[in-house]
Amino acid sequence: MGTVTSHQVLDSLKQCMDPEIPINVVDMGLIYGVNVTDDNKVDIKMTMTTRGCPLHDTLVSDVKRYVNKVPGVSAVNVEIVWEPAWTPEKMSEEGKKLINYGKQKIITPINYETAMPHGVGKVAKQEDGSLVLINEQEQGFMVNQAIIDFWKLCNGEVSNVEFKK
Repeated sequence: MGTVTSHQVLDSLKQCMDPEIPINVVDMGLIYGVNVTDDNKVDIKMTMTTRGCPLHDTLVSDVKRYVNKVPGVSAVNVEIVWEPAWTPEKMSEEGKKLINYGKQKIITPINYETAMPHGVGKVAKQEDGSLVLINEQEQGFMVNQAIIDFWKLCNGEVSNVEFKK
């Protein structure tokens, strides 16, 4: 069994997308620390964008799944921490570029009063169990089950939906 490095873990986590903003958890600034023990157990310290994140469990499961993709990992522990609190400034420069940070007033340029999303495209499940949403232009986007569930609700008929907290 080879030695697992924190660099390998972070590389794998760069494929784990935040379920609400299409940026990986590393560039999003959610990973606060990676520790690999001598027996290749990986301890992750991470945070969420908000304490009441409705996709908390989904994101933790996704992080564990991606860490387990690194050859040699014997176990994964994810600890959620709240200090220091997450802010958009925690994002990497690459992450900020992806959302055009600082050049617009809101992160997602969606008008939620008039947006009428259409669940158009298809879902593909990869060999490792990860999900890909493929649009009409055959572009693939890594997603998780929560996003797929929301996508299935998008029928183009409802706007200004109130979400339960």
